Amino acid sequence: MLRIGNIPLPIGGDLEQLRRRAARALGVRPGALGEIEIARQSIDARRKDDVHYVYTVEVSLPDEESILRAASGRNITLVERIPYAFPAAGRRSALPPVVVGMGPAGLFAALFLAENGFPCVVLERGQDIDRRTLDVDNFWAAGVLNEESNVQFGEGGAGAFSDGKLTTGTHDRRISAVLDTLVEAGAPADVKYSHRPHIGTDVLREVVRTIRKRLISLGCDIRFGHRLTGLTVSGGALTGVEVEGPQGKYLLDADALILAPGHSARDTFAMLREAGVPMEKKKFAIGLRIEHSQRDISLQQYGPAWERLPPADYKLACHLPDGRSVFTFCVCPGGQVVAATSKKGSVVTNGMSYRARDGENINGGLLVGVGPEDFPGEDVLSGVRFQEMWERAAYRLGGGDFWAPAQRVADFLRSRPSEGPGAVAPSYRPGVTWTDLRPCLPDYVTGALRQALPLLDRRLRGFAAPDGVLTGVETRSSSPVRILRDERLQSSLRGLYPCGEGAGYAGGIVSAAVDGIRVAEAVACR
Repeated sequence: MLRIGNIPLPIGGDLEQLRRRAARALGVRPGALGEIEIARQSIDARRKDDVHYVYTVEVSLPDEESILRAASGRNITLVERIPYAFPAAGRRSALPPVVVGMGPAGLFAALFLAENGFPCVVLERGQDIDRRTLDVDNFWAAGVLNEESNVQFGEGGAGAFSDGKLTTGTHDRRISAVLDTLVEAGAPADVKYSHRPHIGTDVLREVVRTIRKRLISLGCDIRFGHRLTGLTVSGGALTGVEVEGPQGKYLLDADALILAPGHSARDTFAMLREAGVPMEKKKFAIGLRIEHSQRDISLQQYGPAWERLPPADYKLACHLPDGRSVFTFCVCPGGQVVAATSKKGSVVTNGMSYRARDGENINGGLLVGVGPEDFPGEDVLSGVRFQEMWERAAYRLGGGDFWAPAQRVADFLRSRPSEGPGAVAPSYRPGVTWTDLRPCLPDYVTGALRQALPLLDRRLRGFAAPDGVLTGVETRSSSPVRILRDERLQSSLRGLYPCGEGAGYAGGIVSAAVDGIRVAEAVACR
């Protein structure tokens, strides 16, 4: 297979035009090309008077080595695709593996085990995606929180109420298997080649539902509203799990537990600590959501061509003299800031957008890195306590009823309370309280954000625009703990396989799904 890279295509260019340019690069007639497959698509906006797409495509032709020798240019390579294959299984136990959590890590672990002959019992403390969506909508509209069925807990995990981003900084042969699975379940085909792929929360819910139906067809026993409450152990090995379900508590025999709890399962972390499962504190980040006019950001990123292109996003970071890092996170073009708490008496923000990304605003997390040195106390869960402290502070500052504190960027930079919005209307529901955000974050975080905003504005003009909206707080960028595991992906408690973002081993949908597949391999080959 030949890969042709760096093919420019004007906005509005079509597949036939792409075919002609690929053929020209290879020195063959367009009719000689069979089917061409897009491997990558990005936007080159370095010159605002010449914004265009850039493609990498792959084609199969007879005598490819001769064509490669004759073709001019350095953007043509011969590639060989090696499809992912699940390894030969060696598991002999009569007990089904147990998977806790139906976020991407748990879903993909269960799916790849079931497809290879090991249907699982899947425990999810929250509800299925349909019931969960009703619960979340009720929370956003009326401020009625279900602590077991919300943005954090339920089928699909926290990513089911986000942007459905599939970007990842990892390089793993399993990534193609993840993307293929998502597309087969209903995700748009462009997630396999887009430079910054996203599914959108509306389409992602359909994908999750389809994967669940596939699990059931393969013999998996899926139990919603069933929460892991304890472990039974003998001789340093797992023998069962204690569960609380709608009908009460019960014991489930198990010798392989894939634990993919998500980053907000704080009661699970406490149970593991009491059970003596080794864990450690880890770094994460906290801060605010920043919201701008989507039109303004797209115009700044793309120039006059912005109306003919998808909504623009951004990725910004800076390092301050005191060693702190400030960066944007989970940017949601055309999206909304959402209430993402899972606990009464607290406010947590996150971002969400639909597939169309057609909202008026763009929002992103504006975060500051924090580490164990910032958390008071020696307890391994001191990072959890740190998050809870600022979430409660945001709830108080918002005035209760899950309203979030908010401030205009100009007022934040001048340390004065805001009295109302400017040109940018906040999208957070149930609503915002205009105030001074300093009481809901540590001084070193608000100080870092004040230093960073003008610096980031130099990289993206308008980022520190006076009417930008800051909404607090964002505390759940990643897990505050890591559940330790060895090279076999097991805890020192044999049979326990910590997995995914909540266990401290992933940072997004794709990386969590990849980790789920890796752990599934370990369980099957045990």
